Amino acid sequence: MRTAIVTGGSRGLGLELARALAAASWRLVVDARDSADLERARAELASITDVVAIAGDVADAAHRTALVKAAGDELELLVNNASTLGASPLPPLADYPLATLEHVLAVNVVAPLALAQLALPRLPQGARIVNVTSDAAVEAYEGWGGYGASKAALEQLSNVLAAERPDLRVYAVDPGDMNTRMHQDAFPGEDISDRPPPRDSVPGLMALVDGDLPSGRYRAAELVAVGA
Repeated sequence: MRTAIVTGGSRGLGLELARALAAASWRLVVDARDSADLERARAELASITDVVAIAGDVADAAHRTALVKAAGDELELLVNNASTLGASPLPPLADYPLATLEHVLAVNVVAPLALAQLALPRLPQGARIVNVTSDAAVEAYEGWGGYGASKAALEQLSNVLAAERPDLRVYAVDPGDMNTRMHQDAFPGEDISDRPPPRDSVPGLMALVDGDLPSGRYRAAELVAVGA
C-alpha cells in the first residue's frame, strides 16, 4: 500500500486531500497541532484506510522524525500543507514583529525542507513532494509580506530540489482562495463565505499525485480546467 504524509491533515485543505487519498487507497500519516481535531479526522479516515495520526508541530524536529518513521519504507508522497499565517490582523512590514516572522519561516520554510530531507532516502523514483504555496508568494498584497515571503522561499526550495532530484516530481501548488480558518484569520470580522470550500481545490492536487506532470509550480484551478 502506498503511503503519504499529509501535514496539517485535521481540517481545511489537508483533511479534504487526505479524504481523497484515502478513497484512492493510500495509507496515510497525518498530523496537526490540535489533538482533538486530529482525532476526529483520524476516526473518519480510519473507516476508509490505514491511518496514523500524530499530534504535534512540524517546527519540532522530534515530531518530524516521528512522522517519517511512521510512514515506513512505502512512502511515496510527502504533502507539506501545514502552514502558519503569522501576525493577525495582517500588519505592514514596517511593523511586522520579527519574532513572529522567524516562527513563520520556521513553520512554512524550514519545516518542509527538513521533512523532505528526512523523506528523501525513502522515496523511490517517481515519488512526489507537493508543497502547498499561495499567490501571496508572487503577488504584492499589502499586509501579506511575512506569509508571502515564506511561501516565495518555499517555492524556490521546490525549484532547486526539483533541479537536484530529477528522479522525483517536486511540485509547488497554489490551491487558490479558500474558505478556511487561516483565511478567516487574515480577515478578522469579515465575511469570507464567498470563497470556495477547500474541497474544490483537491482535484487539482490529485492531478499532481496521479498524473505525470513535470516538476514545477501549478495552480490547482488551472489543472482542473485542463483536465490534467
